Amino acid sequence: MELAIDTSSALASVALASRGEVVGELTWQTGRNHTAHLLPNLVHILGLAGVGVESLEGIIIAQGPGSFNGLRVGMSTAKGLAFALGVPLVGIGTLEAEAYPHAYTGLPLCPLFDAGRGEIATATFQRRKGQWLKLQEERLTTLEELCAHTRRRTVFCGQVSPVAARLRETLGPRAMIPDGAALLRRAGALAELGWLRLRDGDRDDPATLQPLYLRRPSITIAKSTERERRVP
Repeated sequence: MELAIDTSSALASVALASRGEVVGELTWQTGRNHTAHLLPNLVHILGLAGVGVESLEGIIIAQGPGSFNGLRVGMSTAKGLAFALGVPLVGIGTLEAEAYPHAYTGLPLCPLFDAGRGEIATATFQRRKGQWLKLQEERLTTLEELCAHTRRRTVFCGQVSPVAARLRETLGPRAMIPDGAALLRRAGALAELGWLRLRDGDRDDPATLQPLYLRRPSITIAKSTERERRVP
């Protein structure tokens, strides 16, 4: 059995799968409470499936991009489980997991993630002749630049709702945007992608696998340190 963990954003998700076939899934709004929510939900989903942690044969983790705290919590938990159980660990890009449920369209897939500071994280994927391909690597860009380089009809997914109107206005029929629940990022897609790698004997080294941030975290001076420096 495989366990998939996604703590990339305020929407967290975990899934249990057997050879890539999802047998259980939990998705919830966690806000910034990844540390408090993740382990209890892992225990809960194992209990719902009636299995113990010793049944896990592989761990799949959403690697990012995403929130710094969320990615750290998910990655450290996934590594700890992989080390403790002696099972393979696989990291899958969060944007890839966003795109995969729309592979059936055969169109270029452009998942979006709000990176702040007026930028978005994106990449491009497509299924061609049965092959799942990454056409463009994960990168930071702006919505204006993205639209300027979109020549073909493309499926925009992920955190697309806040910019959906602008995409439709700028791109017209070239922008295909799924509705409602189809935009929900689910760990089930992560589990399917992870199984494709595990099936082929592909795995990551828990000692070296790192989250994909795309941008360094902001460094701030603690208020207590500032006050200490002001004291003559």
